[in-house]
Amino acid sequence: MQIQPYLFFNGNCEEAFKFYEKCFNGKIEAMMPHAGTPAEQHTPPEWANKIMHARLVVGDAVLLASDAPPAHYSAPQGFSVALQIKDQAEAERVFQTLAENGRVTMPLQQTFWALRFGMLVDRFGIPWMINCEQAA
Repeated sequence: MQIQPYLFFNGNCEEAFKFYEKCFNGKIEAMMPHAGTPAEQHTPPEWANKIMHARLVVGDAVLLASDAPPAHYSAPQGFSVALQIKDQAEAERVFQTLAENGRVTMPLQQTFWALRFGMLVDRFGIPWMINCEQAA
């Protein structure tokens, strides 16, 4: 079994996933708009190029997403996407990149369990937790 987060965006899924691809050094394996699919006939014309399904692979992890139709979108709440990063410098780089034009809710800092731990909401409204554990 694999658990794969599926994120919903407010019309900016493509922009977000291109940003995440660079931030996480991942690879977008799918970026499917409504246009050209059977869903297109059930989609308003201005929504044709919005993303119906996206898939980003980072190492052995997968992040999935789509644009939520405007009447069905609500801001994410009650969860965070947790990243476990082994290298402290990489944890700091990822945190700073995600924090650009976002909102830091807990600065990246040393804790009793981690070399670095921090929380933020990125510019796309997605909540993240960055954790760099101390060596055992």
